[in-house]
Amino acid sequence: MSHEHRARQHNEKEEKDEKNTAQEEKSWEEKWRRDPLNAAVWAVIIIWAGLVLLAVNFGFFQDSFLEGWPVFFVGAGCILLLEVLFRLLVPAYRQPYAGNFVLAVVFLAIGLGGLISWNLIWAVALIAIGAYILLRGMLRLR
Repeated sequence: MSHEHRARQHNEKEEKDEKNTAQEEKSWEEKWRRDPLNAAVWAVIIIWAGLVLLAVNFGFFQDSFLEGWPVFFVGAGCILLLEVLFRLLVPAYRQPYAGNFVLAVVFLAIGLGGLISWNLIWAVALIAIGAYILLRGMLRLR
């Protein structure tokens, strides 16, 4: 092999490596275009957090600042459950949703645990997550 041929192969390899690196490092805009639903859901959760904090500042939660957190977590859990439901119903947005489902159940458990009873809510949450994992595993076997 000539020196020029080796140099050309080396340059081609470097160009391929640069392209692969560029594809792996997606910008925020590319991620938004690839999955706008996920980005929108997290934007809505942040807006919900701001609304809850604003309500706390205006005195809607009389006792203390911590009384707003259960409300935030219940709302965030509901928003994530709506995303999961949307992903199940709309084929264009169908992507893996298991992580968001589990996170929604955890958020709901945190929020409802602060409002009702920790022991009851966490027991129900763990049962729901376990049943989901079991059903998902059984459905995959078919």
